[in-house]
Amino acid sequence: MTTVGPEADGTDAGDIDADDGIVDDRGHDHPPAPSSSRALRLRIALILGAVLLLVVGLVVGRVTTPVATTPDTLSAEAGFARDMQVHHQQAIDMALTVRDETTDPEIRQLAYDIATSQGQQAGQMYAWLNLWGLPQVSPVPQMTWMTLPTLDQSQAEHGMNMASMAATDATIAASPTMPGMASAADLAKLQTLTGVDAEKLFLTLMIAHHQGGVEMAEALVARSTDADVVALANTIITAQTSEITYMQQLLAARS
Repeated sequence: MTTVGPEADGTDAGDIDADDGIVDDRGHDHPPAPSSSRALRLRIALILGAVLLLVVGLVVGRVTTPVATTPDTLSAEAGFARDMQVHHQQAIDMALTVRDETTDPEIRQLAYDIATSQGQQAGQMYAWLNLWGLPQVSPVPQMTWMTLPTLDQSQAEHGMNMASMAATDATIAASPTMPGMASAADLAKLQTLTGVDAEKLFLTLMIAHHQGGVEMAEALVARSTDADVVALANTIITAQTSEITYMQQLLAARS
């Protein structure tokens, strides 16, 4: 009798059958190894877990990320940006005028610093209004934004309805004037003076002008939570307060 070994029919021990089972030397099928099946299930679970964590992270991120708000046209930020541009422009005009009427190096340098710094700040505020999609010209009288309540409500009793403010002549007459602004007569006089006389009038007018600018900047800080606008307002407060002290010293030296 001929004995047929495992190789006689061309099948080795451990060959894989059509169902991916293992065929032993007696022709018995065995299922796939349990360790391979567990590894596959583990990989699938890890992938699903990673996807779930990603989705949860995106949802939490959307919920917790602060939503940036754009100031509206009647806001303190918009009013400040418009009115401070006007305020800065007069300072620039006075600075350029005195530079032409004096040879004093300190006054000329001060005038240059004022013109350049306030020109840059005015450009920044102009750009903000464009970015916010707001008109450069206010629909309400100048400085009415300073009648809005402060953040701590300490001046809430002075708040007005901004919509009605634009609609009545009485509120237009009652709106505050822009602090520190030189009169047309003062500006005309400055253009007629030269030397020390021009310097003294310039310093007198610019000290008052800076004091008004600081007042406006402080009013904005009391009414706004916009980080960029508040940062600029604080810069104005710091720089102009320092220049006020310096100009008072220059004026005293010319008295």
